[in-house]
Amino acid sequence: MRKLDQILEFNKGFVDNKKYVDYATSKNPNKKLLVLSCMDTRLTSLLPEAMNLKNGDAKIIKNAGATITHPFGSMTRSIVVAISEFGVDEIMVVGHHSCGMCRVDVDSVVDNLIEKGISQDVIDTLYNSGINVRKWLHGFDSAEESVNDCVNLIKNHPLVPKNVVVHGLLMSPETGKIDVIVNGYEK
Repeated sequence: MRKLDQILEFNKGFVDNKKYVDYATSKNPNKKLLVLSCMDTRLTSLLPEAMNLKNGDAKIIKNAGATITHPFGSMTRSIVVAISEFGVDEIMVVGHHSCGMCRVDVDSVVDNLIEKGISQDVIDTLYNSGINVRKWLHGFDSAEESVNDCVNLIKNHPLVPKNVVVHGLLMSPETGKIDVIVNGYEK
């Protein structure tokens, strides 16, 4: 059975049996918290459990590496909206050990894209248009530094109020242990 068909079949039972009732909450985070985390599959359930976050407690944004690549990109826009519209007053940037974006082999990624049907001409056209795909795909050399960089970007962003507390954390994807990189309560 195809993935979509499996999901739709399960979903029908989920709705018919009113299992959604267990997840009822508002769109405003109960803990006034936003978590920026990596999309790593090991963190899907582990991160909220390890942080004692229940459905409705926090806005959780995920991407490759828990990074902000542009100060006015979609990640930052989501953070600003969460602060201004949903009452977020604390942010936690949560990176993790052994992240796939740490020292990512950009040449391998590009080779895999070409193998999957993206032509070298497309990559060259993007480059000639001012988009360096290899630079864009580059991750970071240190998860700790990346977390620190994201915290600093958020704290110093002109659209983030100064009273919003921003923390930087690093999690073990095996155990869920959290190490503090930046304690936002300390100046």
